[in-house]
Amino acid sequence: MTLQALDRTLSLGYSPCPNDTFVFYALVHGQIDTAGLGFKEMLLEVESLNQKALKSELDITKVSFHAFGYLRDAYCLLRAGGAMGRGCGPLVVAKRETSIEGLRGKKIAIPGRLTTAFLLLQLYDPALVADVVAVPFDRIMDAVKGGSVDAGLIIHESRFTYPDYGLFEVMDLGSWWEGDTGLPLPLGCIIAKKGLGSDILQTLETLIRKSVEYAFAHRERTMEYLKAHSQEMEDTVLEQHINLYVNDYSLDLGSEGMAAVEELLKRAESHGIVPGGRNAALR
Repeated sequence: MTLQALDRTLSLGYSPCPNDTFVFYALVHGQIDTAGLGFKEMLLEVESLNQKALKSELDITKVSFHAFGYLRDAYCLLRAGGAMGRGCGPLVVAKRETSIEGLRGKKIAIPGRLTTAFLLLQLYDPALVADVVAVPFDRIMDAVKGGSVDAGLIIHESRFTYPDYGLFEVMDLGSWWEGDTGLPLPLGCIIAKKGLGSDILQTLETLIRKSVEYAFAHRERTMEYLKAHSQEMEDTVLEQHINLYVNDYSLDLGSEGMAAVEELLKRAESHGIVPGGRNAALR
């Protein structure tokens, strides 16, 4: 595809998590031809990006697929750059071994009310969300260990480090999703304002895909940027994070990926969690 020169600067939001910095490094650091587009990046934790998107404050942004369910009037889904896969779902953890049913009515820390993790918890069993408290994702394990909550819903690199806190896995919500649907789990996506127009939207998809391709081809150079935003993360955990959350679906959701998105949003609509009557199409 030949990119049309567009000469415009766009606001771009993504998180400092390794998968996002991996995806966007080349795009925001002049490592690929951006067809005249410039990007003013803002790095924030994904729940903060969800809230900014609800206020239409960013032209392009990473959000949770849960949040996208509320944003389909103003934003469209880009098929590149997102986080989707198998074996990568959120975990429910506790200080003591217990069953998931044993947590009904208990206080559970969640990483945000618009996260896909919280959506999955609601879809699995609404009785589990009677007493939830939103906690920054990187503080949930401390809250569980300290006893201020009975359990925690953990995401990102916490999937690899929770045993270090003496915690036990109660349930893998990603495994439940995969077993129930046979589909990969949609976690986070890149969306862009519909008002940008078809030319820019198509160009953005191509540029993000090229940025991911660059990261795969120049992994060592890209890792320097990742480490600058993940200073407390051990190299082995950082590598595990990238290997799990950046994959072929990050290049293009494809038909299977789109089917997974549509299934997730359909279930969220049927439970009255997100507004219905909209689709997940690019246009």
